[in-house]
Amino acid sequence: MSDGCRYFEDFQPGDVFEFKGTPVTKEEIIEFAREYDPQIHHLDEELAKDTILGKFCASGWHSCAMLMRLICDTYLNQQEHIGSPGIHEVRWRTPVEPGDVFHVKRTIKSARAVPGQLDRGLVRVFLDVKNQEGRPLLTMDCSALYRRRPAEEV
Repeated sequence: MSDGCRYFEDFQPGDVFEFKGTPVTKEEIIEFAREYDPQIHHLDEELAKDTILGKFCASGWHSCAMLMRLICDTYLNQQEHIGSPGIHEVRWRTPVEPGDVFHVKRTIKSARAVPGQLDRGLVRVFLDVKNQEGRPLLTMDCSALYRRRPAEEV
């Protein structure tokens, strides 16, 4: 499921990589909500029916955390990634429900050198996450720093 060890030079605008996760469970949703986002629509299925969402669902922050874990497990920890200057935008499209499986499409938006830092480059990525039925769950536009390929490997 990984797209291998990659350096900055290996990313080209327009490159696409697709991957997926495993079903999120009701128990995971509640556990995260109890600890980090204890709103009723993330804690109680019955009471959630009377909320603005009208249903039980995962916290948007839980959705982002699940996406980050999936990214790390699928490719990031096997690449020459050295950090991120931040996220440009996150949009929660529809609530994540128990049983949803993240289907992620990563598209490289740009890859550019970092002025004054010859050992790294900046890669801008757009992540489009849908569930197993194609329902849009979230999108994320972010940047990541990657090491440049060592001179002896060029």
